[in-house]
Formats: sequence, C-alpha cells, structure tokens
Amino acid sequence: MAGWNDASTGPLLPRIQENYNVNFTIVSILFICNFIGFTSAAVLNVRLTDLWGFGATIALGAACQVVAYTIDTPAPPYPLFCIAFVINGFGIGLQDAQANTFVACLTDADTKMGWLHAFYGVGALVAPLIATQFAQMTRWSFHYLVSLCISVTNLAVLLYVFRLKSQEDLLGISEHHLEDAQIQGNKYKRMFALKILHLLAFFALVYVGLEVTIGGWIVTYVIDVRGGGASSGYVSSGFFGGLTLGRVLLLWVNKKVGPKYVVMMYCLLCIALEIIIWFVRAIIGDAVSVSLVGLFLGPIYPIIMNVASRILPRSLLAGSIGWIASFGQVGSAVFPFITGALSQHYGVQVLEPILVGMLALLIALWAMVPTRPKTDD
Repeated sequence: MAGWNDASTGPLLPRIQENYNVNFTIVSILFICNFIGFTSAAVLNVRLTDLWGFGATIALGAACQVVAYTIDTPAPPYPLFCIAFVINGFGIGLQDAQANTFVACLTDADTKMGWLHAFYGVGALVAPLIATQFAQMTRWSFHYLVSLCISVTNLAVLLYVFRLKSQEDLLGISEHHLEDAQIQGNKYKRMFALKILHLLAFFALVYVGLEVTIGGWIVTYVIDVRGGGASSGYVSSGFFGGLTLGRVLLLWVNKKVGPKYVVMMYCLLCIALEIIIWFVRAIIGDAVSVSLVGLFLGPIYPIIMNVASRILPRSLLAGSIGWIASFGQVGSAVFPFITGALSQHYGVQVLEPILVGMLALLIALWAMVPTRPKTDD
C-alpha cells in the first residue's frame, strides 16, 4: 500500500494540474499535506503503540487509507482532495513504523527486511502502470477507486492476521505490557537523547525524499524536458521496478561489502547515473538510467533499518525504529514540494541538480553513522 500510494501521484500529477487548473507550486501542496500526515504519525506513533499495541495501531493506519481513498475517488474540490492526502499520510506513517518495528524483531531480520521493502517496490512498480492508463481517461480519479479496493483488502488482512494483538503477544515475548507514567517518560527522554537516532532519522528523511521525488517528478521531467508522450508514466514504473529488484538481488552484495561501504558505493553509482540523465538527451537512455538508479537505491532503506536494529539499545528499539520510519516519510513530502516550488520558478529541469545534491548529502550523513554498536544495552 505504501509503494502503491507513493508511485501513483507522479503519473497523475499532470492530469491533477489540468483538472484543478493549478501550477507547480499549488499542486505541490499535496506533498505538504502528506508531510502534515506523516509528521503527525511520527509524533503520535510511539504513544499510540503504548496505548493500543501493534495490531490496533497498524489497523488504524490501514483504516485511514480507506477513508482517504473514499474522499479521492470522485475528484472532490481541491481543498478536500488535499485533506485526503493528510489522512493518507497519517495512515501510511503508522503502518510503515509498525511494519518496520515488527520485522526488525524477527530472526534473520536482514533478509526479511529486504523482502518487506521489496514488496513496497512491487506496489510502486504496479501503480504507475495503472495510474498512467487512468491519467489518459476522462474519469482519471477512478484510479483511487482501485486504490480503495486494495486498501479495504489490506485492512481486512491486517485484522485477520494480527487480530489487534500486541507485538509481544504475537511474538511470544514475555514482557511487562504496562509501565507507569514515570517509566514511560524516562523511555521517551532516553530515546530522544540518542544522537545516533536523530542522525538515522535525518538520513531516512533525505533518502525517502529522494526516492519519492524521483518517482513523483520524473514523469513530468520526461514530458516537459525530453518531449515524452502520454506513455512517459511507464518511466516511473521502471524506477520502482529497479527498486524492487535491488532489494532482493543485491542482498548478497550488501552482506559481502558490509553496510558502511555498500551504501556509499550505491550513492556514487546513482550520482553517475543522474549526471547521465541530466546531460544525455535521449528518452530511452534516461528511462534505462532511471531504472538503474532504482536498482542501486533499493537496498539502502532496508540497510538503514537493519543498522538501527544493531546499534540502538534493545529496550528502545520499537519506539526508535518507529520514529525513524515515520520521520523518514516526512521527506517524501518535503523534498517533492521543494522540487515543485523550484520548478515553478526555474522549470522542472531543476530536478536533476536537486537529486545529485541529495545523493551527495546522503554520502556525507552515512559517513557519520556507526554501523556497529559501541555498547550493549
């Protein structure tokens, strides 16, 4: 559902602009609405998990998506359309945080985290194929009817499988479920006092922002800068297809090289490919390069979560990973909005220099991240 949602907006963006008669800056408000939703999820996730547990919190997130897609389907007035993106962002933020926390606590978490995020890629691969078709139809907003059907299925499956139970009950962990207010408060203070937590969260913010900026704006870039046609939406599918494959096929490379150097290697390869897209004026060449960028970017997010599970204190792991995941989703709203605002003034060709700058920032941030724990908790 997260992959489906993130990859749907890009191919529909030109049609949304046309339908509501809005410019780049105004249409980018959709990303700000996602930002509000994701931020709310990042702030409230830990508290909701403590109150209700894993099963109920992830189901709440899924229910929010059902509500959001119900609003989106008839293409309501633009303010209401934006409100639906707030609700959707909140729902995705909760589900993302809960899913990452749950998988991080499983055995062989490295491999399973790769598979979890590969399925994000599957959703993101399929969505542009569907969205591109709807973008050419009169009833373009009926794409959200498809989204609604999938989100209802998602909610039903989460309720059936997890049955609103806590993570401790599901994993058979014997822990005290209830803590007094003083202990809870101390836990929050300890968690937010960790400098490494904020470094990982900011890295996740830039990474997710990079990923969604490419998926959200590359179609507009190909149409406006390279003169692509209506089928340009498939370029977005190529990117997310590469993302999916990278999270599975490159698992052995990650283990062979190690997280410290493999992330830097992937970022450098992506910078080279983005420079090719920037200066080589060929739609087919751009499409292939975008797919390869997806391939090399794909493994990075699971690596962030695996490193976090190793270096953060075990007693704070659930809340910390939830914070990283939710805070990372904020980037999926902030950076696409910045790109849209700059595109309004300078043209969408600003996309490539922005992406190269973000990749360079990722390298600088990752150089500061320790990949092995200094002390045991």
